Amino acid sequence: MTDAQGRRKAAVTVHDVARRAGVSPMTVSRVVNGTKVSDALRQKVEAAIRDLHYTPNVAARMARAGSLRIGVLFNNPRSSNLGEFLMGAFQQGGRDGCQLVVEPVAAHPDAMDAVRKLVAAGVDGMILPPPLCDSLEALDLLWQADIPALSFATADPRSHSSAVLIDDFEGARAMTRHLLTLGHRDIAFVRGDPRHSPALRREEGFRAAMAQAGQPVRADRVVAGDFSYRSGLDAGRRLLVDAGPRPTAVFASNDDMAAAVAAIAFGLGLRVPTDLSIAGFDDTPIASLLWPQLTTVHQPIAEMAGMAMETLNEFIREGRSGGAPAVRHHVVPFALRERESTGPVPASIA
Repeated sequence: MTDAQGRRKAAVTVHDVARRAGVSPMTVSRVVNGTKVSDALRQKVEAAIRDLHYTPNVAARMARAGSLRIGVLFNNPRSSNLGEFLMGAFQQGGRDGCQLVVEPVAAHPDAMDAVRKLVAAGVDGMILPPPLCDSLEALDLLWQADIPALSFATADPRSHSSAVLIDDFEGARAMTRHLLTLGHRDIAFVRGDPRHSPALRREEGFRAAMAQAGQPVRADRVVAGDFSYRSGLDAGRRLLVDAGPRPTAVFASNDDMAAAVAAIAFGLGLRVPTDLSIAGFDDTPIASLLWPQLTTVHQPIAEMAGMAMETLNEFIREGRSGGAPAVRHHVVPFALRERESTGPVPASIA
């Protein structure tokens, strides 16, 4: 910043603000850092900040006070969700002045070792992905270490820890209803990893929609998967090659498995959606890259990751300011993305 003669002006400091407001520099710092002060003092300091156009030096403040260090675990390095998750977490961390300490679960023989490593690293809070988000052992370890935890994308949030999630049951029910509306009755379902609570809720949503429509679910129409592309290939072979008469639609618990089912269908010369409708869940990048593009349930992973960072940051700071931090469960809206991979039931069957 320069004055009218082009000379560089000295930056406004916290001491300048303190003199203008008639308070101590410590009071100014408390206001800037969001620590509790009386309303009268806060108003005086905020007025002085506006008058002097004071901009806090975030880097210097972090160096003096130490920024929050948030541990972020990720389970599957090949997951289509990972890029969006990290993007959302890093962006919000930058806005909040938080440092992210990222640790891959796959680098450890036991997933709990990844949790213990971040505890030993001295993180201030931790985001747990599936299936660790549902692990009572992980949550108890962090509770004992006095490290706040946030369960990310769980379908079974706990009362003592914050969570960010969507309604997996309703998302799966909405997708199944979509297929039923198109005339499909013989609908197959590919399960997700049974260790993940969202996988269980998605199957429940599928079964509920079928029951409400008066449609029985054959045992051989529900096949195992673990959210990986490879498991989707196995499921596709079971449903489209080994099972005799094929279903008219396949609903997979995530997009990676749905894409694998589509690969098996294309290899058999089936036309999607003319001969077979395929639907997924999550709306990861593969859903738009696939041809035809995949009908799926949109889960806003980047937004959810940012919300997880913000929620955990607020929880930690509330505790440090002397208040009682509030556990928050944020249920983020999902959206049905109808694309070209689903269509009416084949005319020969309708």
